[in-house]
Amino acid sequence: MSDFGSTYSGTRDRVETYFDRTATAVWDRLTSDAPVSRIRQTVREGRDRMRATMLSRLPEDLGGARVLDAGCGTGAMTAELAARGAIVTAADISPALIGIARERLPGSLQSAVRFVAGDMLSDDLGRFDYVLAMDSLIYYGTADILAAIGRLAARTDGRIVFTVPPKTALLSAMWTMGRLFPRSDRSPLMVPQDHRALTRATAGRIAHVARVSRGFYISDCLEHRA
Repeated sequence: MSDFGSTYSGTRDRVETYFDRTATAVWDRLTSDAPVSRIRQTVREGRDRMRATMLSRLPEDLGGARVLDAGCGTGAMTAELAARGAIVTAADISPALIGIARERLPGSLQSAVRFVAGDMLSDDLGRFDYVLAMDSLIYYGTADILAAIGRLAARTDGRIVFTVPPKTALLSAMWTMGRLFPRSDRSPLMVPQDHRALTRATAGRIAHVARVSRGFYISDCLEHRA
């Protein structure tokens, strides 16, 4: 667990720096209705499809269910969960993104959501019926993902639905090039994952749900079953 702590926290700190200082305006625009480039439009559409896929793994009526939106970003998932009756804890490492999420949440849903700027794995967040982690584990290695899911599973009664970047030839090549030619202003590197390896490592408790591919967005939806 000590190795997990050092590698996880190092990556988490880089993610915080990127989203809280470098890319806040970009993500604010990308996750809004504002016009974006053709490339970013495909990312927006891909994320919309993935969010719908993840939400489909939960009951339609979430009345009273405790749900953690782990890495909530600007709050699109949070709003949909609250609208379906969930009691939501929306956690993100970026205070700036938390601020945007809070501003965007309709007033009628504010009482159903607790916003937390901090580590999505913190035990202080409490216990949950479900956890959704959309694109918030994509920068971590396999060992850190398994450890993170293990920590969440210890205090989650139902499913944990999360995403990882698939180990395709293109994404693997991009990961290699990013390591060879790092830039301080670039997004942290996504780490491609073989979902079959995650399934084997958990004796089948992690299962592949679907792959969403739309232009420059590609991601695998997985779930951990209690």
